[in-house]
Amino acid sequence: MKRFLLLLLNIWKQKLKIYFLAAWIGAGMGIFLLAPSYDYISSRERNADPISSIEFVIGQFTEVMTGQINQNNLILFYAEIGALLGLLSLGFYQMLHKRLVDLDALKAELEKDLPTIIRQGEGPLLEFKSTLRWDLQEQRVNRTLEGVVLKTLAGFFNSHIGGTLLIGVADNGEIVGLEPDFQTLKKSDQDGFEQTLITAVAENLGADLCRFVHILFHKIDNKDVCRVIVSPALRPVFLSVGNTPKFFVRTGGGTRDLNIQEALEYVAGRWKSLK
Repeated sequence: MKRFLLLLLNIWKQKLKIYFLAAWIGAGMGIFLLAPSYDYISSRERNADPISSIEFVIGQFTEVMTGQINQNNLILFYAEIGALLGLLSLGFYQMLHKRLVDLDALKAELEKDLPTIIRQGEGPLLEFKSTLRWDLQEQRVNRTLEGVVLKTLAGFFNSHIGGTLLIGVADNGEIVGLEPDFQTLKKSDQDGFEQTLITAVAENLGADLCRFVHILFHKIDNKDVCRVIVSPALRPVFLSVGNTPKFFVRTGGGTRDLNIQEALEYVAGRWKSLK
C-alpha cells in the first residue's frame, strides 16, 4: 500500500510539473504579447507615432529584456493573466481531447455489426456472458454471477482502450437472451435491466464510472441482447472480492487479477498520461 501511495504521489508531482510549465508559458505570453498589445492600442488612441504593430512588439520585447521598462506591477499583472489563460487552455485541451477520443472510439464500436462481432468470438476487447444474475444450471438467482460481470467491466475500465461485454450470449456464441434475467427484476424489461446494471457499477466500482458505460439493446433471433460498451477509466478501478480490493485486467480472452507488484507496474504504465 505504501508503494502504491508513493506511486500516486509521483504521478501527481509529474502532473503538477505540466501545469507549472503551462503557467510559465502563459505568463510569458502575457508579458511579451498581451502587455505590448495593450500598450500599442493605447499609443494609437493617443495618436502617438503610428509605427507598425510588429515593430512596436519587437521594441517592447527589447526594452523588457534589457530592463529599460520599469513597470513591474503592470508586467506582473499581465504575467498573472497569461498564466491563468495558460492553465485554462491546458485544462480545456485535455478535456476536449479526451472527449473526442472517446466519441471516436464509441462511434467506431457502434458501426460494428453485432452478429458479425459474435461470430468473431471472445477476445481482449470482447466478452460474452449468458446472464447477469440468473443461474441457468441451477435455475435460480445467483448474485455471484453479478460479480463475474463486474470483474469483466473492471478489466475493461483498466485497459487502454476499453471493451465490449455482451450479456445474453453464451461463450460459444449461442443467443440466450435476457428473458431469464428479466424475470428476476422488479421492472422486467430493458429499462429495469439497465438500471440494475448501472446501480451495480455505481455501488461496486464507483459512481464516477457510470459515464464511461454505454448500454444498448439488440434483438437477435427474437431475443434481447445487452451490449455494454466500456470506455477506459481515468483512474485505476478496484473491485472488492471478499472484502479485499482486487485489480483486474484483460489478458487475451479473459480477465485476471494482478498481485501487488504487477498492479503497481501496470498502473504506472497505464496511467502514465497523468504524469
